[in-house]
Amino acid sequence: MNILLLAPHPFYQERGTPIDVLLVLRVLAERKNTTVDLLVYNEGVNVDLTNLTIYRTPNLSFLKNINPGFSFKKLICDFFMFFKAWKLVYQKKYDLIHAGEESVFFAMFFNYFYKIPYVYDIDSSIAQQIVEKTPGLSAFANIFNKIEGAAIRKSLANLPVCNALAELCEKNGSQKTVTIHDISQIKKPDHPTNGFLKVELGIDKQILLYIGNLEHYQGLDLLLESFKLACEDTNKIDLVIIGGNSIDIDFYKEKSRKLKIDKQTHFLGPKPFEKLADYLNSADILTCPRIKGVNTPMKIFPYLHSGKPLLATDLYTHNQILTNNEAYLAPADPNGFAEGIVALAENIELQKRFGRNGKNFVEKNHTFAAHQKRLNGVYDWIEDQISLGSSFG
Repeated sequence: MNILLLAPHPFYQERGTPIDVLLVLRVLAERKNTTVDLLVYNEGVNVDLTNLTIYRTPNLSFLKNINPGFSFKKLICDFFMFFKAWKLVYQKKYDLIHAGEESVFFAMFFNYFYKIPYVYDIDSSIAQQIVEKTPGLSAFANIFNKIEGAAIRKSLANLPVCNALAELCEKNGSQKTVTIHDISQIKKPDHPTNGFLKVELGIDKQILLYIGNLEHYQGLDLLLESFKLACEDTNKIDLVIIGGNSIDIDFYKEKSRKLKIDKQTHFLGPKPFEKLADYLNSADILTCPRIKGVNTPMKIFPYLHSGKPLLATDLYTHNQILTNNEAYLAPADPNGFAEGIVALAENIELQKRFGRNGKNFVEKNHTFAAHQKRLNGVYDWIEDQISLGSSFG
């Protein structure tokens, strides 16, 4: 089977969706009689996989540092991506288009004119993202929802990453929905780190660790405000924040100063993805304070796999897959989240219980082997549909 995989992102970069794309490519590389043409943005590092050819949008000087989410740079890249994809479709014969995020609308176009079936790889709701990112467009929410619904209905199969997006697919009349949950990328979750992070920072308290970008939806404001309240009830913990760009880091450093918690709050900036396990293992408590969105954050799976306790907001983004057995789910308000910080900091046995249960949860169904089984299952079905000559478009 010849596949055109459309991924409207920098690739490869060590961040959420590009990591998901690499996981898909790893599975497809091991399938017999399968070749993949991958079309991505100009930024990123090439990867070497069997029967994979990478194509990119033009490498223009002003198209650098493309961040997640809607942006003018992304629109320009998508413009070039559409016409590059059209050229590839015109020149080659593809059996299937595997489309992520907004590239699904390119796939709909090619499906209509060239009758090529497509698979919709859904990391998030495009309609919801647009409205959340640009509230002024909320008046057009129904239009965005209808367009997204059409993309779902016309897709041969939909591959949401979480239960909430699977529900969105079913609501919009999906022909076939297979939830491809994110997985842990940690290879050695029990690898000792000798507490290097505490030595590096010169602290002897417990570490509450956040890793990820510092976009508003991630809940950094909630985390800092909660941490200030927690510090009034316990002196056993420091907060460490890894990730973010320089602008966001400066913003939240200033906020921590205003809250008078700057002495207990450490901003380390971005760190290499391959060091993720080391940093997780050097912490005592991990946190995911996300306040917006319905998709389950990818980070919770390596968090849990590390065997360290997870403190997360008790919102659908988390509680659609987690219960209070695997993680401490706290209210998404400063007082409630602060109570969670204090409860874990003051109870080592509670930390151990959540750490043990969370790790078992991941190893049961959120490893690469489980991911490979799920994705191969849907691709076996797709090949059957194509061989049967099902009507597409």
